Amino acid sequence: MQTTDAQVRRLMEEIHKHGGLGLAALRAGMDRKTARKYVRAGKFPSELRKPHTWRTREDPFAQDWPVVAAMLEEAPELEARTLLDHLVAQRGEVYAEGQLRTLQRRVREWRARHGPEREVFFPQAHRPGEAMQTDFTHATELGVTICGEPFDHQLCHSVLPFSNWEWATVCHSESMSALRRGVQSTLFRLGQVPEFHQTDNSTAATHDLPTGKRGFNDEYQTLMDHLGMKPRTIGIGEKEQNGDIEASHGVLKSRLKQHLLLRGSRDFESVEAYEHWLWEKIEAANRLRQAKLAEELSVMRVLMVSRLPEYREESVVVTSWSTIRVKRNAYSVPSRLIGETVRARVYEQRVEVYHGSVLQLAVQRLRGEGGHRINYRHVIWSLVQKPGAFARYRYREDLFPSLTFRRAYDALTQQFDAWKADVEYLRILHLAASTMENEVEQALVVLLEADQCPAADAIKRLVAPQTIEVPELEIPAVDLASYDSLLDGEVGAAHEA
Repeated sequence: MQTTDAQVRRLMEEIHKHGGLGLAALRAGMDRKTARKYVRAGKFPSELRKPHTWRTREDPFAQDWPVVAAMLEEAPELEARTLLDHLVAQRGEVYAEGQLRTLQRRVREWRARHGPEREVFFPQAHRPGEAMQTDFTHATELGVTICGEPFDHQLCHSVLPFSNWEWATVCHSESMSALRRGVQSTLFRLGQVPEFHQTDNSTAATHDLPTGKRGFNDEYQTLMDHLGMKPRTIGIGEKEQNGDIEASHGVLKSRLKQHLLLRGSRDFESVEAYEHWLWEKIEAANRLRQAKLAEELSVMRVLMVSRLPEYREESVVVTSWSTIRVKRNAYSVPSRLIGETVRARVYEQRVEVYHGSVLQLAVQRLRGEGGHRINYRHVIWSLVQKPGAFARYRYREDLFPSLTFRRAYDALTQQFDAWKADVEYLRILHLAASTMENEVEQALVVLLEADQCPAADAIKRLVAPQTIEVPELEIPAVDLASYDSLLDGEVGAAHEA
């Protein structure tokens, strides 16, 4: 068994205590001769051990290493995989796939001893209350679902680098709306304002200048002026300057993954429920940072401004199709608004439509361009009067609220000609709009599972409200003579008084 530094250290301590080599060796757990050797040498085993400079097996790349080294001199960025593929192509009888790790070690050693100088990163000392860093990070990898459906989303993540206090909001894109909501949510949660706000050169905050540099967007600059922060960005292509927030992304998502495992489910009933769960976990982590946060808050200004609206507002005219176009996407609105000018408030996750000051519609916002979200309730009243328009209606697919309705329509096309099938389906859709959609859907399921035709009349019979039988009550005759006797008694008492 090899003697360790700890044993020799114990040996020396025992000798200093009582001076006996034999007893000291026994207590240190080594042979007397071994103990004498280390006492005479006055060194630890690690100091006496000679470095291992010889190979235990033959170097398989010894013959061709000069060629490999020359290739690395010419192109230091060459990877071991590429070099091995080259050697296999030249001398396939000598080299094989299993030698990749050996070559990787040799290449790594060459780069460390003979390779080009590498970029040095310099750790920065953060001052309390100086800056807040904000960045977006993809969070779809968390595997969160909303009502069973995969939830593709990002987090707008803000961090105070000195204390690592953080906050995050759910968003769908790196838009100005998402940035405004994320920054304001962070500051109003914190209650105080740092001197600087730092971002990367995203299009939400900056734009190209004729000089080739990037300047701040007017909307972003207005937000900074309102909140009382000085905006600053990292250098173009210099991600390492945002190192604190980049590192915090990984830590935050790792923590959330662990809490999702503890929760036992990644499904949430709504985006709002998921975001509140997210805030609970961040708040729990922030409680561990209170000491350093107190240092930051002591030098930060109190937030004294009101919250800016977290939406953009557009005035649009409702078309004769009962639709409006917002951010190059189409949304249906109640047909009574056709021809009217309405105001659409575009939030990060939803669109609200107002006529005057009255809310008419709130709908989930579409992403990208050229999309459409048509609610059949907005158009069905006109469509049942013009059933011929259904066959080539541009937004026809939006008129199938669920797969069950689509199956019902397919079953109708097998029973009737195209025009009759369209009429029957539109009657079913009209029934769903005027009663309860879920009751109509349940009736469709019953008929489809029984292999019966889901005609409108059959559905109507199934969802018709039950007639409530009103019981016949016998009204007893009123005996007025009893009231006369009461009156007589009151009159007699008055005379006696």
